[in-house]
Amino acid sequence: MASVPSLASTLQQQLADALTAALPEAGTADPLLRRSDRADFQANGILALAKKLKGNPRELATKVTDALPAGELIKDIEVSGPGFLNITLTDGAIVRTLAARAADGDRLGVPVKTDPGTTVVDYAQPNVAKEMHVGHLRSAVIGDAMVQILEFTGENVVRRHHIGDWGTQFGMLIQYLFEHPDELKHEGDETDGEAAMSSLNRVYKASRVLFDSDEEFKARSRDRVVALQAGDPETLAHWQRFVDESKIYFYSVFDKLDMKIDDPDIVGESGYNDMLEETCRILEETGVAVRSEGALCVFFDDVKGPDGNPVPLIVKKTNGGYGYAATDLSAIRDRVQGLKADSLLYVVDARQSLHFKMVFETARRAGWLNEDVKAHQLAFGTVLGKDGKPFKTREGVTVRLEDLLDEAVERATAVVREKAGKVGLSEEEIVENGRYVGVGAVKYADLSTSAVRDYKFDLDQMVSLNGDTSVYLQYAYARIRSILRKAGDARPAAHPELDLAPAERALGLHLDQFGEVLAEVAEGYEPHKLAAYLYQLASHLTTFYDQCQVLSDENAPEVVENRLFLVELTARTLHQGMKLLGIRTPERL
Repeated sequence: MASVPSLASTLQQQLADALTAALPEAGTADPLLRRSDRADFQANGILALAKKLKGNPRELATKVTDALPAGELIKDIEVSGPGFLNITLTDGAIVRTLAARAADGDRLGVPVKTDPGTTVVDYAQPNVAKEMHVGHLRSAVIGDAMVQILEFTGENVVRRHHIGDWGTQFGMLIQYLFEHPDELKHEGDETDGEAAMSSLNRVYKASRVLFDSDEEFKARSRDRVVALQAGDPETLAHWQRFVDESKIYFYSVFDKLDMKIDDPDIVGESGYNDMLEETCRILEETGVAVRSEGALCVFFDDVKGPDGNPVPLIVKKTNGGYGYAATDLSAIRDRVQGLKADSLLYVVDARQSLHFKMVFETARRAGWLNEDVKAHQLAFGTVLGKDGKPFKTREGVTVRLEDLLDEAVERATAVVREKAGKVGLSEEEIVENGRYVGVGAVKYADLSTSAVRDYKFDLDQMVSLNGDTSVYLQYAYARIRSILRKAGDARPAAHPELDLAPAERALGLHLDQFGEVLAEVAEGYEPHKLAAYLYQLASHLTTFYDQCQVLSDENAPEVVENRLFLVELTARTLHQGMKLLGIRTPERL
């Protein structure tokens, strides 16, 4: 495992050293390096420095240029305009750096944190005994991508799926199951997710009818809530049946999403029951929470309702019941004190932003969050239909997540089948690739949009071969694999001595940015930036493919080898980047 400094970071360091050598009176100065369409890079820092030192920026730029070391990195440097430095790198430096990345296996030279922290990621939060719908999609997809990305950078990641498995609604369900004990029984030892959800739906609908029509059943259901909260063993056993049945369903949906969910990662609301009273006691004793009209509340100067009165975070209700805040605050205590986390990442709907703002502030006042332990809500927007309104069926019902995924796979399979004859795919490959393309299309459409923004769910566009779609990226990868299969005896090999064509240079420079992009994505929790990088990489590949023939008898053997090297590294980068987003890259499409 060998970390490879990017060309930009190496150049940045050389420029910073040259600034210090040429202008020692300036102290440490930032050359403000960025990519440029006039050269490979442009350094703008000399302008601000000249203003600070009351000097001529072009003269200062010339001094810095003279102080740069002669070497193999910089081909040309030009002082432009009022003192910009336009810098072109040598072709050899580009190829050598890429060769070092290629030698580092799947990591591609991306550094691993030397002093990693521990981040708890809270995502994929379905509710027991309820169907997952399109609203659960974003939390699951965004959270899974962030888990993969953070782990790849070396962070210690603890997954947490905070399922809704507690509350008064279980009184009704459990009481019905007591009175109709065979309702959740299976024929045989196992059942599939669809059958499990069908059973749960049947129990929910039947119990709801009874609850609304039979006052005696309603009274028994309320008594059952008390028994559940008191920890009555028989009541808990029936509650556990609902949890277990729901997990069969959850796992079937996550399997369709091509996501792995493990039992130990599921710690629902019930997992913090034993901590709720102590959390309330600590908040009250420290003065963080106060009694207001019989409820235990936390108030904030900047949170007021339409009437101008303060809106509190209710930790414990007037009737003695606990609010969601008590559970969320107990979870923070557990994750910080028990799991020793120094970062908490919540992938939660933007509509809950005020709640989490108040929860995080309360935790800070209590001392559970501080300068060393931080919490962040990765808020996401709403999935919209083509009409720009929240995505629903024609009947106005929220779309079931399973139905959405099934339709995506069906559409994608049709696209794959249409192209299958050209590459000789078997029926088994068509079906498998159809699944990967369909699920990848749904995930990429979500991940390629900044999480906080709403986005339109348009399956026709998602499975298109054109534009910013996962299918475009998957076909780019498959095209490279096809080229490599057709290469015969020719093998990828880096040749730093060769001159690169403009499209080769552009592709190479973009490949070198992979590690920097991942660091930025991990730091800011912004997976859409990785999606954007991969789309740009595929676009560079398309330009390269159009302008630079890879397998041609007219090319010298070393040119063929070098171009095979570039496309193979592109394929590996696409594969690794898509994998971090949770998307498969089939070898043939």
